[in-house]
Amino acid sequence: MMSRSVFLCCIQFLIAFSFVCGEGLTEVFKWKQMDFYNRGDGRAVRQPNPSAPVVFPSSYGRRRQKREVITSRDIFQGLQSRSGANDDDSMPYIPYNNVPMGVTHFRGRVFVTMPRRRVGIPSTLNYIDMGRDGKQNSPKLYAYPSFEANQFNISEQNLVSVYRTTVDACHRLWFIDTGMLEYPNNRQQIRRPSIWIVDLSTDRQLKRFDIPEDIVETGRGLASLTIDVPSGNECDQAYAYIPDLVNRRLYVYSLATDRMWSFEHNYFNFDPVAGDLHIGGQTFRWDDGIFSVTMGPEQPDGSRDVYFHAMASNNEFVVSNRVLQMESNAARSDHGNDFRLLGSRGQNKQSTMHQYDPRTGVVFYAEIQTNGVGCWNSKNPFTDANHGTVAADEQTMIYPSDLTIDEDGTMWVMTNSMPIFIYSTLDANVFNFRIWKKDTRDAKRNTVCV
Repeated sequence: MMSRSVFLCCIQFLIAFSFVCGEGLTEVFKWKQMDFYNRGDGRAVRQPNPSAPVVFPSSYGRRRQKREVITSRDIFQGLQSRSGANDDDSMPYIPYNNVPMGVTHFRGRVFVTMPRRRVGIPSTLNYIDMGRDGKQNSPKLYAYPSFEANQFNISEQNLVSVYRTTVDACHRLWFIDTGMLEYPNNRQQIRRPSIWIVDLSTDRQLKRFDIPEDIVETGRGLASLTIDVPSGNECDQAYAYIPDLVNRRLYVYSLATDRMWSFEHNYFNFDPVAGDLHIGGQTFRWDDGIFSVTMGPEQPDGSRDVYFHAMASNNEFVVSNRVLQMESNAARSDHGNDFRLLGSRGQNKQSTMHQYDPRTGVVFYAEIQTNGVGCWNSKNPFTDANHGTVAADEQTMIYPSDLTIDEDGTMWVMTNSMPIFIYSTLDANVFNFRIWKKDTRDAKRNTVCV
């Protein structure tokens, strides 16, 4: 029997003649509201109190009065928001405020992030044990690596807020801790934003790199990172590429030298004609700059193309990783032709995350206006005619916030209804959050991406 998402995709094709129907995605989990095995409402661990004085390591706290960047996400544009009005700061768990953002699968564990954009979030980094809870429709989350490590007011070494995670070729979990509590009207940078690396075979932290303030003042725009490990799995030579959607910069971190540098370019900005969005019944305007980075196949000279885009844009751009990995290049006032326009995905094809799949040569996109997943075969020219739709559903796939591909070639997608949460009110009696998956070889079938 044809799935609902495939059926709707075919209807869109008949109406607009612009979609080619894909295989759709398989729904793995769905939640009306998120729940945890440890909500923090017991007394075994002292709970963080968001109203308590925050801790600023070193001299950072004395400099926190600097003017911060204001974006369109900070302006509700006349719409009423339910969030934060009557929240009790002393409550460790407020179900409504827990909105999942990222999803990454690795060998039986599905990592789910819960950035601290509101009070009442027990743990920002979590996982689902597929062996234990994989057959449940709405499983509870385990804190990772532990509940204690997620309590930000207990220790300066603990996690504050994580948006997305990624697993590299060396089986290490990487993520950015923004160090920020993004509470409405009370945003607090309580820690330096930091890069974390965790060994997934032992669940032990391998590295924490506090991002210097001369690179970026706050962690607010650091929502993802992409890891480049040289061929042959030279793990200690890895680079991290970190887009900053607020300041519209691209940061590069070298694990070997333990250094970080910053690129600036016009291509990191949002497109002013692509910022008007209509998602989940909400109409609003966002100005998110460079948002997602992914890497193409290795070239004969050993280099790889690095693809990137702003979220408020339909365009895709490309630069060689050789350019990014040379720190001296970041200081240039003119980058010449190193950064290039790849092309446009077409109208209303704004995307959050995207990832290249080495098995198929296809780049898959999480597209927010189509409420679905698109694709492009990297062997073909980057034109809107060469972009297909894997799945789309304006009711069950509202706002795909993350898309990752695991080592087995399975694509994982999170949809989280975020615009409704920000600008209206989520209905706690319906399913608001879903995790989907699909083998990438199946996902490209019946699309122009084959």
